[in-house]
Amino acid sequence: MKKIMIDADKCDGCLNCTLACMNAHRADGGDICSLRLTDLQNESRNVIHILPDGSYRPVFCRHCAEPECVNSCMSGALHKNPETGIVEYDEKKCAACYMCVMNCPFGVLKPDDQSRTKVIKCDFCKELGGEPSCVKACPKQAIWVEEVQA
Repeated sequence: MKKIMIDADKCDGCLNCTLACMNAHRADGGDICSLRLTDLQNESRNVIHILPDGSYRPVFCRHCAEPECVNSCMSGALHKNPETGIVEYDEKKCAACYMCVMNCPFGVLKPDDQSRTKVIKCDFCKELGGEPSCVKACPKQAIWVEEVQA
């Protein structure tokens, strides 16, 4: 199974991963130069926190082995794909109860800012195939994909 791994010590807060994520999931499919950062439809699925000491902490979905978000999802909108290990989300099944948001130990999942009727979470850029856009965009190689045991 593949997982996104993070070395927070390498992160310099450039936000390339965040912008790449926003661009990869935008509805109009344009290039990064035309990305509207204030458009609520272009939400990132990750966040970079600035700590009091000035360091940065990237926060990404861990696609956990025993995902609390999946365990707490009453509607069945979240499930762990047994083949890929990716925690997948079905927006059509989501009841917008946000139990998954409340139970994620990493604080990664969030309600979408536009409609507040669905959850925003990493989908491993499955629509794009190959490596996730955040990984490709990181100039410091602070984010990478690694094969891990289940």
